[in-house]
Amino acid sequence: MPKTFSLMIHGGAGALDNIKDDRIAVRYLESLRVILEHGREILSRGAGAVEAVETCASQLEDDPLFNAGCGSVLTEHGHVEMDAGIMDGRDLAAGAVAAVSNIANPVQLARLIMDGSEHLMLIGEGALRFAEHCGMKRTPDHYFLTPERVAQLDQARLKHRIMLDHDAVEDAGEEQKYGTVGAVARDLEGNLAAATSTGGIVNKRMGRVGDSPIIGAGLYADNETCAVSTTGYGEDFMRTLIAKTISDVILFKGGGARDAVTAGIAYLQRKVTGRGGVIVIDKAGDCASGFTTKKMVHGWIEHGGEAICRF
Repeated sequence: MPKTFSLMIHGGAGALDNIKDDRIAVRYLESLRVILEHGREILSRGAGAVEAVETCASQLEDDPLFNAGCGSVLTEHGHVEMDAGIMDGRDLAAGAVAAVSNIANPVQLARLIMDGSEHLMLIGEGALRFAEHCGMKRTPDHYFLTPERVAQLDQARLKHRIMLDHDAVEDAGEEQKYGTVGAVARDLEGNLAAATSTGGIVNKRMGRVGDSPIIGAGLYADNETCAVSTTGYGEDFMRTLIAKTISDVILFKGGGARDAVTAGIAYLQRKVTGRGGVIVIDKAGDCASGFTTKKMVHGWIEHGGEAICRF
């Protein structure tokens, strides 16, 4: 049987009522398609899963449409504080950053920590000093201060509340977009990897960290089971360690990605009425996704096949 690769990416979950505008919907889908095809190119020529998820997550961070990297939402003080993590399914190596500013691609800094540090996670100023040590340049504030994000923060301040990315003006319920980005991959050698990155919550308190950089919550990868990246209300995902829970379903009960996602989403709903979604590639390269919100922006290439993008 010929060797094949699989790749999945996501750009957030929620009601996503803004995609009722066809122009916005096309932008989302076209961005995902371009990133998937770039991932296809590098995986088909033999790139490893870690390289693939880092590259795809970086490209999502570079698109201001998504709440990560240059499109990150703003804190209560009008600053950007980003979180990201990456994990290698071969040996459970991982790297993560939290509450970092002035880094264009936090997932790349997470990779540097994984490969070049004795630690797994660095935060704040310590992470920035490590970035400088590795030769990573800081990006000026204006790169992150997009007009859309500034207006979003102003709206949240007027309402005296924390908002999730793309909250509806009059409804703080399901009219939300949980704006994490992520990628999972299985390369031609059968190795798995996962990456997740986010700007967090609009008007969040300084120093708030969500699930995205937390191994087992926002991401997980183990060649013995699967690779997982999540997007959702971070506190729910941290309480349930949903990424590791999905991996454990495969580890202890057998089966593949689809059964594991079904079981994981059911657990998330039963325990904490969790809001968000997951993308998963299992050790066989089968792809699956699930979400408890109305929609999730995601796309995939299964076993080297057609690129499919959906809400």
